[in-house]
Amino acid sequence: MDLKIKEKRAIVCGSTQGIGRAIALELALLGASVTLVARNEEKLKKVAEQLPADKGQQHDYVVADFDEPKKLKKAIDSYLAQEQNVHILINNTGGPAGGKIIDAKLDEFHAAFNRHLICNQILIQAVTPLMKQVGYGRIINIISTSVKAPLPGLGVSNTIRGAVASWAKTLATELAPYGITVNNVLPGATSTARLESIIRSKAEKTDITEEDVMKAMKKEIPAGRFATPEEVAAAAAFLATPAAAYINGINLPVDGGRLDCL
Repeated sequence: MDLKIKEKRAIVCGSTQGIGRAIALELALLGASVTLVARNEEKLKKVAEQLPADKGQQHDYVVADFDEPKKLKKAIDSYLAQEQNVHILINNTGGPAGGKIIDAKLDEFHAAFNRHLICNQILIQAVTPLMKQVGYGRIINIISTSVKAPLPGLGVSNTIRGAVASWAKTLATELAPYGITVNNVLPGATSTARLESIIRSKAEKTDITEEDVMKAMKKEIPAGRFATPEEVAAAAAFLATPAAAYINGINLPVDGGRLDCL
């Protein structure tokens, strides 16, 4: 298999922690030059310094907050005025807060829609002209298994993730003739700060210990454990390689077998 992405440029969003950081590291290990995107410059600098560069890569970063789409557009446009090569885009950002959908405020939907869909649209419109020029593009969206089976207590997230999945499938059909693929990775329960927050919230609402919440969650997973960020990153990295050229428009669960549906 051709898994080499040396001399490829990858933009990885939400890349200072968790799954985003793991993907950035994995792509760098495969030879890509990585552009990190997140809102905390100090953390961006630290991650950039940790990325492997033994294949001649040149890593950098863009400071942007996905809660401010207009500023993101300005930042990415400014960056691309200098960097004329982008082959891989990883759309990834923190999920909306938990809660029942019936209790969700309209502002929560607006904020999540901007963060997860509008910002994705800004980024793909910025990079796809460059991908078309070279006939190679990989757009990979990190979403959630809720695309296939809504998760209890994550009403806003379930709604917005579904919207992103439909957006991505539509985009996949439009961009395929240009050698650009668009796919979604659906992480199951993964050992990240977000999962810790969800567990803590469930424990508080149900008046049981966090340990008991974790045990109950793991019982639903045939693998009997949570994923590591690196395991999710491996799936995303494969989709970014030449070997995945004919995989397009899919939702790929990385969930240890938890989903009952295909």
